[in-house]
Amino acid sequence: MDITSGVKIYGLCLERLKHQISIARSRIEKGHEEDTREIVLECYNTGNVDDIIDILELYDIGDDKRIDTLKDKLDELAYTASLLVREKVKFGFSEEGELCLYLVR
Repeated sequence: MDITSGVKIYGLCLERLKHQISIARSRIEKGHEEDTREIVLECYNTGNVDDIIDILELYDIGDDKRIDTLKDKLDELAYTASLLVREKVKFGFSEEGELCLYLVR
């Protein structure tokens, strides 16, 4: 049975995500990361709900474009991506309020 059958990963590219995780692991091994619990894999340079919906192609979020609804959808997406790449990833907001995708160790 194909575990990816019917799975939505929206605007995430799994191959790019795997590559970013590999780069993050290399940075950790070389000591380039001070905090290795959560490493930024990619930052989307926005905290605007509409921008995030467009960037990640979360069009099935409907008319309920509130931050709570978006966070729930991002949690669901991160969980699915984590299963597919066999690494724990999560979405969160940087100190600047911009959405980032993190590798969680």
